Amino acid sequence: MGKKAKSSSGIAKAATRKIDKSTLPPPPPPPEKELGSSKYLEEPSLPGDGFKILNGPGYDDGGVADLSLLIDLDDNVQRRRRGDAEYFTALKSDLLPRANKGQLANLARRDQKVHLAQILFSEDEQAEDKGPSEVFIATSGPEEDQTVMAHRRQRVGQAKAALKLSLLLREPACASLSLSELCKRRLALYGKEGAEHALRSADKALEIAEDGFWDGDEVAIEAEENSIMDPKYERNATTPGLCHPLVLKYQPIRVAHLCQRSALLQRGNALAAMEKHEEARESYMKIFPLLEKEPRCARVDWERHSLLINIGNTFSRSGDFKSADEHFQSAEKLGQEHIDTEGGSKTDGAGMVNGAKRARAFALKKDGKDEKAKALLKEVIVTQMKLDEEEAAKKRKEAEEAATGQKQ
Repeated sequence: MGKKAKSSSGIAKAATRKIDKSTLPPPPPPPEKELGSSKYLEEPSLPGDGFKILNGPGYDDGGVADLSLLIDLDDNVQRRRRGDAEYFTALKSDLLPRANKGQLANLARRDQKVHLAQILFSEDEQAEDKGPSEVFIATSGPEEDQTVMAHRRQRVGQAKAALKLSLLLREPACASLSLSELCKRRLALYGKEGAEHALRSADKALEIAEDGFWDGDEVAIEAEENSIMDPKYERNATTPGLCHPLVLKYQPIRVAHLCQRSALLQRGNALAAMEKHEEARESYMKIFPLLEKEPRCARVDWERHSLLINIGNTFSRSGDFKSADEHFQSAEKLGQEHIDTEGGSKTDGAGMVNGAKRARAFALKKDGKDEKAKALLKEVIVTQMKLDEEEAAKKRKEAEEAATGQKQ
C-alpha cells in the first residue's frame, strides 16, 4: 500500500487515477477460448474465392484472427496477468511497457503495436518473397544487383527495429516472429555466407516459442550492428517460453504454435543454405504435427505446399530424385484438389500445381535429365504467363468496381 494523499491537490490527483469499473470493457475470454484462425467462419469475411474450407463447411478468415492473437492489440495477456483494475490504472498513468524514446515516444502503447504489426506483416510490393509461397531459394548474396542489395539491407534493418520494439513492449511472440524474419532476411541478404548467423536467429526464435526459459540479453543483441555475444557472458535464461505453463495461464497455446511454425521453417531454410539437408528436413517435418488440426484452405495449404517443396529440394540437392519427386507429387496433389473441389480456389490451386512442376523441372535437370527438364519448364512458363494475365485482369476488374462504387 502506498502513502495516502493528505493535501487537497494530492487528493485531487489520486481521484483522477481512480478507475470507474463500470466504464471498463468486458473481461477478456479465457486463453483456451481464443482459437484464432482455426475457427471457421459461416460466411466469407473477405472478397475473393480463396477462403472456402475444402474438408468441411465454412470459410477461412485469411489469418486475420491469428494476427490479432499475435499482436494482441487489446492487451488481453496483460489484462489477465495484472487484473483489470491494475491494468487500467497503469494504462491511465502511462506505466505499461512501451518505447518512451525516439520517433515512437509520442505514440501510445496500442499505436506502437499497430506500428509493429505494419513492420512485421505488411507486404512490401518490392519484396522478392511476396506472395503465399515460402519455398526457400538460395541467393547469391553480395554478388546481386546493388539496388536489390540496398532493399535487402533495408528489410534486415526493419526486422531489427521490430525486434527492438517487441522487447520494449514486452511482447515475446512478436520478438520470436521478428527473429524468424531476421533469419529469412539475412539469408536473402548474405546468402550462404550469412546462413550460420541466420540460423542463430531462428534458434532463438524457437527458444522463445517453446516451454523452457530464454535470456532477454541474448535475444536483444540480435538487433545490434555487432551481434556477437561476449564469450565471457554468463547466460541468464529466466524468461519463460510461450509454451511454459506460467505463460499458458494467460496466453493461448496457439500463439506459441504459430511462432514455432515460423521459426522451424526459417531454421530449416538456414540449414538448407548450409547444405545440412538432413537437419533441414527434420526442422521442416516438425511443422506438420502443428498443421494437423488446421483447415484445408488455400492459406494453410500454401504452407503445407511450401514445406513439401522444401523437403523435396533437400532430397534433390542430396542426389535422391526419387524421394524428391514423391514430395513434389504430394505438393502438386494439394493444388489439384483445390482445382477439382467445388468452391475451391482455382487460382491458388493452379499456382501450387505450377510451383510443384517448377521444382520437379529443376530436380530433373540436377538429375541429368535435361530434355525432360526443358520440356516441363517450358510448360511451367506458359502456365505462369497465363496465371499472371488472369491476376492482372482480376486486379483491373477490382479497381474498376472500386472506382464505380466511389462514384455512386
